[in-house]
Amino acid sequence: QVQLVESGGGLVQAGNSLRLSCETSGLRFSMYTMGWFRQAPGKEREFVAGISWKGGNPYYADSVKGRFATSRDNAKNTVYLQMNSLKPEDTAVYFCAADWGAGVVSADQSDYNNWGQGTQVTVSS
Repeated sequence: QVQLVESGGGLVQAGNSLRLSCETSGLRFSMYTMGWFRQAPGKEREFVAGISWKGGNPYYADSVKGRFATSRDNAKNTVYLQMNSLKPEDTAVYFCAADWGAGVVSADQSDYNNWGQGTQVTVSS
């Protein structure tokens, strides 16, 4: 059974940092490109960041570029999202997702086969 479990969300003040983790099981993690998405209240889910199964060339949405960084540890079957200089507009539920066999990161959520349940990030002003 494939599972993706996010953790690390919480309430922080603007300007501070959070690190999200997504631990996976039941899949061959090293063969999956991993993505991060978020959904704010009343808005559609949007792409945030992704990293290919090769581990190089992470890809970021313009809204987080320079502030967020994603990385992966294939030995731990885990992907991370380091979020710095957080802004109130970063408030959302953050999801990790797995895209099997993709050599490049897709920003299209329909390309992702497996999803976590999400973790809430709230940034106060």
